[in-house]
Amino acid sequence: MYPELVDIGPVTIHSFGLMMALAFITAGLVTGRQLRRRGVDPDITYSLLIAAIVGGVVGAKLHYLAIHPDQFEAAAFSGTGLVWYGGLFGGALAVSLVALWSKPPIALIADAIAPALAAAYAVGRIGCFLNGDDYGVPTSLPWGMAFPEGSPPTTQVVHPTQLYETFGSLAILALLLWVLAPRLHRLGSLFWSYVFLAGVERFLVEFVRTNDPVLAGLTQQQWISIALIVIGGAVVWWNESRGSELSKGPRAERRRQQRKARNKHLTGASKGASASK
Repeated sequence: MYPELVDIGPVTIHSFGLMMALAFITAGLVTGRQLRRRGVDPDITYSLLIAAIVGGVVGAKLHYLAIHPDQFEAAAFSGTGLVWYGGLFGGALAVSLVALWSKPPIALIADAIAPALAAAYAVGRIGCFLNGDDYGVPTSLPWGMAFPEGSPPTTQVVHPTQLYETFGSLAILALLLWVLAPRLHRLGSLFWSYVFLAGVERFLVEFVRTNDPVLAGLTQQQWISIALIVIGGAVVWWNESRGSELSKGPRAERRRQQRKARNKHLTGASKGASASK
């Protein structure tokens, strides 16, 4: 656990702040790559990234203050006190506003952003681990650990839920890129698949987090997760049930050209077989 990575005179680099910065950089790099693969000028990434930073931080802070109104004076203008779902919703709103002013369809941009969200979340949770916050309940499992300098500190051996979420988000990233992306046929389906998977991941991890239940034995984060699971799953099902393939981007164009060449080859072979009879 390393809350402070560098402390030289007046200069202090906190692990949480550094990993948050790396998370946004990761999001920008992955988004740019995904946009380029879809035939979109990656320069739009800069505008999207700025919107994500502003909307994400403001949304995460507002969500935290809504949960902990008594912490307003201490957390309102500090680097602590951020909630992921608030950041997700705030960032999504800000990015959507920027995307609406862009030429590419917003659903195409959303699909490019989905893997970036998974990658950035994995990096960001490492910052939580190094800072010693957002850990879980006590455990006797061999990989449990204490956070004596955490926020708040604990000498009990607890679940390192930050790492659970990092590994879970990396698994989501792999599913998006190598399992779902080649099989989904409609714009927007990849993004809503991320919404569904992120909801599942957080819902499960919450069982070993320290957040208090608010209704029916479930935490606020679990109820939000349930909403994301239902909405994400329903949108993917509805979108994919429409049946047509992705209609934009170089990958779809390559598919059309491959089908055209295959059909031409089959037609030529059929005519050759008829002529030989």
